[in-house]
Amino acid sequence: MGQLIEFSSSVGTCSGYLAAPDNKGPAVVVIQEWWGLVDHIKDVCDRLAAQGFVALAPDLYHGATTVEPDEAGKMLMQLKIDGAIEDMSGAVKYLRSSPAVDPVKVGCIGFCMGGGLSLTLSAVAHIDAAVVYYGLPSRSPDYSNIKGAVLGHYADHDDWASGDRATQLFDDLSSQGVDAQMYVYPDTSHAFFNDSRPEAYADEAAKLSWERTLSFFRKHLA
Repeated sequence: MGQLIEFSSSVGTCSGYLAAPDNKGPAVVVIQEWWGLVDHIKDVCDRLAAQGFVALAPDLYHGATTVEPDEAGKMLMQLKIDGAIEDMSGAVKYLRSSPAVDPVKVGCIGFCMGGGLSLTLSAVAHIDAAVVYYGLPSRSPDYSNIKGAVLGHYADHDDWASGDRATQLFDDLSSQGVDAQMYVYPDTSHAFFNDSRPEAYADEAAKLSWERTLSFFRKHLA
């Protein structure tokens, strides 16, 4: 359904995967996990487009992908956050100027590394609705700058994005006046939404969280 495109950011040119519905619709920036712009992230874009959203996943690793956790960890450590913010902001600007986007509202959704980055993007760009899947920001943005609503999905067995850390994060968001709500899914582990990882995927939680995500976007991006 989608295609690779290029768009401008303040630090140069970034590529990304764009999927659009047959008719105009609101937009969503899809932010990758630490694996890179892999087929799973492209599939999320396609699924959003099938539901009427214009979805763009910027390639924050600029062509690099991996299936090896050690390599993914190295790629994450090498990622320059400021550059990633500019690439994501460029994606937002591209979508806002696209004739395919109507109404001109932009949401974002991110997974793991991308979940934290979705909060960062919300704090630096006018994001109308942000969805966080088992993510925590690597450095805390100024949450008072987040004007849109935030929805979080977390696993109850996650050594990194634990329920306690997620609860503290969403308490902090709420204390800054952010419309923030989170769900913790029982009997799940990190990456429970990623159906390309059978060792982590949890079908019931993935489907329920996706239904909640679509409802959230339809409410806040209408």
